[in-house]
Amino acid sequence: MTSPTISVIGLGYIGLPTAAMFASRKVKVIGVDVNAQTVETINRGEIHIVEPDLDIAVHSAVTEGFLRATAKPEPADAFLIAVPTPFKGDDHTPDLSYIQAAARAIAPVLSKGNLVVLESTSPVGATEQLAAWLAEARPDLTFPQADGENSDIRVAHCPERVLPGKVMQELIHNDRVIGGMTDKCSDAAVALYKIFVDGECVITNARTAEMAKLTENSFRDVNIAFANELSIICDKLEIDVWELIRLANRHPRVNILQPGPGVGGHCIAVDPWFIVSKTPEEARLIRTAREVNDAKPKWVLQKVKEAVLDHLSVNPRQTETDVTIACYGLSFKPDIDDLRESPAESIAMELSRSHAGRIIIAEPNISKLPVGLEKRELSKSSADIRADIHVLLVDHREFKKSNRPHGIVLDFKAAWPSRGVA
Repeated sequence: MTSPTISVIGLGYIGLPTAAMFASRKVKVIGVDVNAQTVETINRGEIHIVEPDLDIAVHSAVTEGFLRATAKPEPADAFLIAVPTPFKGDDHTPDLSYIQAAARAIAPVLSKGNLVVLESTSPVGATEQLAAWLAEARPDLTFPQADGENSDIRVAHCPERVLPGKVMQELIHNDRVIGGMTDKCSDAAVALYKIFVDGECVITNARTAEMAKLTENSFRDVNIAFANELSIICDKLEIDVWELIRLANRHPRVNILQPGPGVGGHCIAVDPWFIVSKTPEEARLIRTAREVNDAKPKWVLQKVKEAVLDHLSVNPRQTETDVTIACYGLSFKPDIDDLRESPAESIAMELSRSHAGRIIIAEPNISKLPVGLEKRELSKSSADIRADIHVLLVDHREFKKSNRPHGIVLDFKAAWPSRGVA
């Protein structure tokens, strides 16, 4: 594919870096987002999310005229859909309405020879569903599910597999799984991604590509669940879980991940449920791992409540309203501003609802507290915070550089010199 015009639908944590990466190769990119403020911010050459090096790439791309944002799709050669895939409700049923809305939005501007790539992490079969929605909207065009290799429109799935905080580097260097609905669909997608991808583009079918992304994150979720369960066991047996894992990992075939207050983000905390939704009777281990990790914040909250009671037992003249709790970190992982599915945020929210005393939130990566915490105090720095109980939930770089605070310390990420409790 030479000098194509690329449209990226959804300018969030994956869509915007991807758009900027294509634009950095002097390719014309039209970014589409329903949020007017996001569109305005990008067209000023600025960004609305925190990601190292993204600000420089976007500013350069916009200034040089290779990246432009708009609220309505325009004709292009390739369309990359990178919209959210949340749950419909508490039963963890995948919500494909954003993908459906994207399909309806781009359908009027599709033309013969176009490529449509679904990047959104999705349950198995979502790419085929996308193609069906497009075919329904454009009966004048042919699609691979009916016309195979001879279709007017090529459709493929190419899941992102990047780490927040290192997105710009990993987009280039990581291998990509390309799942076309036909061989020609895969070939077209490979040609597109090779504009900037140095890693290998590995071809498979759409369903396997969808399942590959879900499998990668489910594997990590199961591993973390094992670590989190170990942490609860070790707490009861008065064993340092961090030392235990360090010793166990000296075995050449053991690699236990680290425990924490839970699992967050829009990947590990979400993707396993997509497998469960399709195969509820078979995905027993995957479901159990999710339940273990989802339950960890409740255990953390219980440890905080016990710490409050411990403090009051040695300060009998005080009541709960006199107890100050400091929570360190809200994001779902270190050194980013992303609060999606964050166990740290949910823990802080529940403490805010249940604790009558003062609560300080230390989070260097956000400018204001989310709804539900707005009446609490935000500190951009962890230095010199005075509290009775210090609860470390996210091991931000700044926190690890600071001294262990005075008072009762519950370090659920072992970021401070003395080992944590998680």
